[in-house]
Amino acid sequence: MSEQTSQSETYLKPLPQKDALSAPFWDALHAHELKIQRCADCSRYAFPPVSHCPGCLSTQLAWTAVSGKGKVQAAVTVDHAPMPAFKADVPYNVALVDLAEGVRVWTNVIGCAPAEVVCDMPVEAVFEDVTPDHTLLKFRPAR
Repeated sequence: MSEQTSQSETYLKPLPQKDALSAPFWDALHAHELKIQRCADCSRYAFPPVSHCPGCLSTQLAWTAVSGKGKVQAAVTVDHAPMPAFKADVPYNVALVDLAEGVRVWTNVIGCAPAEVVCDMPVEAVFEDVTPDHTLLKFRPAR
């Protein structure tokens, strides 16, 4: 996985809220690691965070480091800001990325023009420190 992107001094966009279930995911991102839950009983990965395995309903889920490698499944270019805080970013993309481990994440692909983001494009995780307490998961074209 790659190094961080730049940190903003003032971040005006909505930020994710940690709860007991998702805290290990956000804490790992803050440490510039990507961890996903994996079932100890059936080995299935699960995302977003869950209390029971979606495959076998086991509660034996462990946070496991994953590769951060994936492929774009779908992407859309946002041309109109949904709120004023996003105005400077348009156009930008919202993408669905299939991780190598078999889970999908909603994200943004950075480091290229939105129109360059296409299905099956190989991508890798990057970590965007947006505040001293918040790190977001994004992806860039694989190197």
